[in-house]
Amino acid sequence: MSEIQSPAGPLSSLRLEERLRDTRLFFSQALRTFHATGSILPSSAALAHSMAEYVRSRPVPDKPVRILEAGAGTGAISRGIAAAMIPGDTLDLVESNPEFAAHVEELLRSDPAMSPVADSATVHAKLVNDMGRDRRYDVIVSGLPFANFTADAVRDILDYYFEVLEPGGTLSFYGYLYTKEVKAVIARREDYLRQARTSWLVQDWIDRYGIRSDKVFANVPPAWVHHLRKPGKTG
Repeated sequence: MSEIQSPAGPLSSLRLEERLRDTRLFFSQALRTFHATGSILPSSAALAHSMAEYVRSRPVPDKPVRILEAGAGTGAISRGIAAAMIPGDTLDLVESNPEFAAHVEELLRSDPAMSPVADSATVHAKLVNDMGRDRRYDVIVSGLPFANFTADAVRDILDYYFEVLEPGGTLSFYGYLYTKEVKAVIARREDYLRQARTSWLVQDWIDRYGIRSDKVFANVPPAWVHHLRKPGKTG
């Protein structure tokens, strides 16, 4: 386990007005669809950097990879992925919220961090489970708020990820620190039990397939980032 405070490099140079624009959009959508967003603020550059760890740390340094980002939101984590991509990489950005999906499409045209990978990236305005099971990826980065879903829904999503993930491929996702403890105090009993069941399921996957977990304090709220590997060898 490691702790990540803040990355250096191109992510830190994102213009303030772009961050404010993303935050306004994210906040407005989060107020209407909190179940699907799981937060009221977009992810930080530090969290994006951690989530893209296995886009940077690929098994063969110069070999292109196929990447899936599920729950692209306003593109905060997408920027971290884009910064780690090399020529030949491909990226599917999946976002079921049409406002967010349109925003990410615009980022690919105009954002200085995203536009360099525009020719290699495709936005899909749909649920990730609706992407089809004939696809294959080397890296999956998931921004879906598992804590807001039922255990059955999370099981379906994780099963899908591991079905389309190549043997030896990696899945990265995050969850907020101390969420379960807070809900134990303030949530209704049924909400707490739902999240507890989901947490037990996610922890089982981490125990079986986890290869690394990072604490990211430079995020609101602070987060765990978990990296899992599908058994088998990379091609």
